[in-house]
Amino acid sequence: MLDALRLLACLACAQAAPAASPTDALPVDVELVLAVDISLSMDEKEFALQRAGYVEALRHPDFIRAVRAGATGRIALTYFEWAGTVRDDAVIGWQIIDSAESANSFADKVAARPFRSFRGTSISGALVFGTELFDRTSFEGERSVIDISGDGPNNIGPPVTATRDAAIAKGIVINGLPILISPSPTFSHLDQYYAQCVIGGPGSFVLPIYAAAEFSTAIRRKLILEVSGIRDRIIPVDAAAPIDCLQGERDRRFLSDPYFPELDR
Repeated sequence: MLDALRLLACLACAQAAPAASPTDALPVDVELVLAVDISLSMDEKEFALQRAGYVEALRHPDFIRAVRAGATGRIALTYFEWAGTVRDDAVIGWQIIDSAESANSFADKVAARPFRSFRGTSISGALVFGTELFDRTSFEGERSVIDISGDGPNNIGPPVTATRDAAIAKGIVINGLPILISPSPTFSHLDQYYAQCVIGGPGSFVLPIYAAAEFSTAIRRKLILEVSGIRDRIIPVDAAAPIDCLQGERDRRFLSDPYFPELDR
């Protein structure tokens, strides 16, 4: 398993552009990666609501005010969509957000993306990809954050806890937006799964979505909290009962996965 994890890291590093030297880097308040689930478990309505939620949040005056209120008055933002893997054309590259114009420009790029979905849910693959994106910036962020949304547990690739821990070790904070509008009858505790298995780092939080009407408000609230660094208004998820962080892989045991050969027996 360790060899497989090293291979993933090396492949990502091979694709990364050299990082800027500290003297050349532009200071920003936060470098923020938006990692958005487009797996087949998302129905067309959920996917449309999720997309609209991000577009509306990025355009909202409250988000722009939060950006401008920071020490530098700007953030660096990138966006990608993921399922069982991350495809080459799934990424909107890093962009400085420092005004309504730049925020609207980024929102336009998100809105223009075609609607599509793919098989599998690899949260771990998304975290590996998102972590390596920080090596491709020409910015110096006060904080580095991955904002990951999804409606199911990891079921493809290396264990999600291993990739989470690797990201945290690099100083990255991971926040989660679990979508529980139509929870699976066999996996109804996705909010607790995200709390125990996915998020991590100082001040990390989970902000679940339980109803379609909550999408826009929840995404806007999450982005504002991540930009501002405020955490005291987040309601913690009740995570008293231990969660099996490999449950998604176990539920998918009938499929071949080289990272979990014991599950195919």
